[in-house]
Amino acid sequence: MIVILLIAGVLLILIGMLFAVSRRYRRCPSDRILVVYGKVGGGKSAKCIHGGATFVWPLIQNHAYLELTPMPIEIPLKGALSRQNIRVNTPSTFTVGIATEPGVMENAAERLLGLSQESIRDLAKDIIFGQMRVVIATMSIEEINSDRDKLISNIASGVEVELKKVGLRLINVNIQDVTDESGYIEALGKEAASKAINEAKVKVAQAERDGEIGAAQAGREREVEVANAQAEATKGKNLAQIEIANSNAALNVEIAEANRLAVTAERVATANAERDSYTAQQEAESARAQVEQATRYANEVVPAEVQKKRITVLAEAEADQVRIAANAQADSIRATADAAAFEIASRLGAEAEGTKQILHAKADGFRQMIESAGNNPQIAITLLLSEQMPKLVEAQAEAISGIKIDKVTVWDNGGGENGTGSTANFLSGMIRSLPPLQELARQAGLKLPDYLGEMEASEGRPAADGNGKPPADGQDWRFVGKKPE
Repeated sequence: MIVILLIAGVLLILIGMLFAVSRRYRRCPSDRILVVYGKVGGGKSAKCIHGGATFVWPLIQNHAYLELTPMPIEIPLKGALSRQNIRVNTPSTFTVGIATEPGVMENAAERLLGLSQESIRDLAKDIIFGQMRVVIATMSIEEINSDRDKLISNIASGVEVELKKVGLRLINVNIQDVTDESGYIEALGKEAASKAINEAKVKVAQAERDGEIGAAQAGREREVEVANAQAEATKGKNLAQIEIANSNAALNVEIAEANRLAVTAERVATANAERDSYTAQQEAESARAQVEQATRYANEVVPAEVQKKRITVLAEAEADQVRIAANAQADSIRATADAAAFEIASRLGAEAEGTKQILHAKADGFRQMIESAGNNPQIAITLLLSEQMPKLVEAQAEAISGIKIDKVTVWDNGGGENGTGSTANFLSGMIRSLPPLQELARQAGLKLPDYLGEMEASEGRPAADGNGKPPADGQDWRFVGKKPE
């Protein structure tokens, strides 16, 4: 039930919105201009639409209409000065209406919206009066009286410009009559009438003269035409006789040509018949040869092709068997290789897992050793070195264990330095050739405790530095043990 009520409410809202939109959607008739004013955007005061429709927003916009109905305006212009300063009366009728051109419609919306038809007519009447006086002042009486098209064109061009400024356009101009107060135009009319009468009399006399001349020329032309007709008749009779003779000769020629063509056609027909007979015989021989060739092909070539296809099918069948056996063997080898690869991968995975467990155990042991040493790196290094000391000593012993000395011959006269003999110097140099324990530790990036000994230079030489490193000048050095304090 609640859902139905919600749907009904939504429908009512939509219907209400649609009704509101339809009330604000304005259509413009063809005989009006729809003017939307208010906030129309673009810096314009109004938006004009002719022959369309638009949506008028509530509150910020409103609309009105301008009528396009033509408005006739009577202009009883009297006493307008011409270029000769002669006053002229030119009563006329103008038909104006609101313009529908873009740009001019906006002028009408700005200046004529809200005015009645009578007010618009009065405004246009004032504009037309002023422009007619200006146009007549630029023309002479003769031009005004004789060239009405020029007068209307000048008035229309001058009035049209001014009417567009207020949004109007000129539809039609009708000049009823042109008169003047001095009778100048009437005198011009009488002069023109007299001139026309004289010209008419001259034309009548000329017409009578032309009539008499024409009658004489007609008589002479009649006699000439009669003589020409008689000559033409005689000429025609002679030509007819010539035509008859030519026709008889042409008939004889045509008969002879027909006889010749008949004989020729008969001979051509005979030759064609013989040619057709030879052609038919040739085609029969060709057909017989084709039959013999087909028989030979069926007896010799067809069996050979059948045998060839049989051999090809047997060879392909044997090749398929070999291919199937090879594929089966390859599948077996592939399955064996996959099983071996799986076994190797499993073994390597197990070894990697064991190595990982060993490394984790060593890391845990090192961490516990550092914790038991009170987080002192020097004590932890000492513990590690003490654990590896037997291996280091063993490595030093192995350095000379492989040396085989079968016999040593010594000539010792006791004349060595410091009272030592050559034999003692030989043994001392051999011992010094072994890698010292302190040097091994230094190369490993470690510093042994002082009780394990230190590097000491020979007599008269500077001692090793604080890290146990021997002097850099390559001098002799020796290792001296030291008791712990």
